[in-house]
Amino acid sequence: MRIVLIDDSESAVTYMAGLIRAIPDCEALPFQESEAALDWCLGNDMDLIVVDYIMPGMDGLRFIERFRGQAGKSEVPVVMVTSLDLKDVRYKALQLGATDFLIKPIDPIEFVARSRNLLKGYGAHKALNDLSCHLAEAVERATRKVLERERETIHYIARTAEHRDPETGRHLLRMAHYSRLIARRLGLDEARCEALCTAAPLHDVGKVGIPDTILLKPGPLTDDERRVMWRHAEYGAHILAGSTSPLLNLAAEIAYCHHERYDGGGYPRGLGGEAIPQSGRIVALADAFDALTSVRPYKEAWSLERSLDYVIGQRGGHFDPACVEVFLSAEDEVTAIMRAFAEGGDGLQNRN
Repeated sequence: MRIVLIDDSESAVTYMAGLIRAIPDCEALPFQESEAALDWCLGNDMDLIVVDYIMPGMDGLRFIERFRGQAGKSEVPVVMVTSLDLKDVRYKALQLGATDFLIKPIDPIEFVARSRNLLKGYGAHKALNDLSCHLAEAVERATRKVLERERETIHYIARTAEHRDPETGRHLLRMAHYSRLIARRLGLDEARCEALCTAAPLHDVGKVGIPDTILLKPGPLTDDERRVMWRHAEYGAHILAGSTSPLLNLAAEIAYCHHERYDGGGYPRGLGGEAIPQSGRIVALADAFDALTSVRPYKEAWSLERSLDYVIGQRGGHFDPACVEVFLSAEDEVTAIMRAFAEGGDGLQNRN
């Protein structure tokens, strides 16, 4: 433990340093210039400071004020050495952050006892802080593991749905990254952006409830078949809802509302505008854009220019204008995602 002793009198700091020897495992660091002492204290760790009040240049009050004004220096015990009759000075020192006082002339027994008590209290404080940091790190590690397992679970659920309605895994990656890009550009916090990227691939998980005769039909759907297909949004919400996992609850929200339209003409509930959860408005654009730019059995891939023109034309119709605006402003990032997760040529089906 290190104890800083500050007094312009050489005999005073020598005397106090001698008393420190009575305290096991303690090192005395004497200073006769308060400015030099302050510079050292601001750049190093110590366990106790004993500072005289009356000193040339910066006095003890000013020392305490400047020391306490620095980050991380609020808990170190500081003892002010004063004369008995300087009550106003002691009050001022308390206001500035002094922990205790010693009265001149310094009593050796009192000095050692008070120093030991302050060191013991500060040591307990540091130990508690260390324990709190250790526990916080342990909680963070455990939380990270839970989130990793949740993401892994979501990944495998998405792959299960993919085997039923074989979208390419690249489609799921692209639309997830488009969703995160839009969320970031809208100013959502990073945790929410990552959650959207993780949950978005489950948007069509409800297709596991659609009969193969409809889901895998190569030609156009009849009106009745289309109405059955639309049920996948409700099925997905029912599959994912009710979990204690925020990620799965977000995925349920996305599954339920990613086919709603901003103008109210979507399904399954015909929601419009901001009545549609923001997650659904984001994923609706990300999913539709990737469908436009991808090869499907019933269509060729549209060019980037044609797809962006469609997005612009559907601003305020199919898509949230705010989402469209930020998406269009990020064309370079959009093309980077397209290149990073380019198709491997499997051309598997995706029905919306």
